[in-house]
Amino acid sequence: MAGVRGHGLAGVVMVALALGATGCSDGDGASAAASKAASAAASAGAVVSSAASAASEAVESAAAVAKDKLSEVKDGVDAKDEVTLGAPAKDADGRSTVPVSARNSDGSKKSFAVQVDFKDESGKLLDTVVVTISDVAANATGEGTARSTHTLSGTVTAETGRALRY
Repeated sequence: MAGVRGHGLAGVVMVALALGATGCSDGDGASAAASKAASAAASAGAVVSSAASAASEAVESAAAVAKDKLSEVKDGVDAKDEVTLGAPAKDADGRSTVPVSARNSDGSKKSFAVQVDFKDESGKLLDTVVVTISDVAANATGEGTARSTHTLSGTVTAETGRALRY
């Protein structure tokens, strides 16, 4: 998202400078150049706004899917304290990944549904996914990997949103 804003602002500045230069040389005057620059800025602002809206919709969609997946778990108990996440990394496709470990402290085999929230440096939610770690033996630890649904830019952190043992 930051890349989109950066390019949008650079484009506005470039267009404003180009129109300003043309306005001075073709006899239209400063007010016409200013009008053209304002129009270009508004157009670039709409592109940035549209991209921000699309990103926001993608996060909302991922959150809805995660909520639906977790609601499918029957008789699940809170297991957030039994889940640990490793350090986020990028895979070969540029998607963010994070190792997920779930410790089964129960006396019988259990499965886990873990919601992993990918966030930026400021804590803004970028993506959310649910990882299922199936059939973890009693008093053992199961492993899985959470993978973002799209490419995330910048420094990405990961947090356990919810975790259910069932």
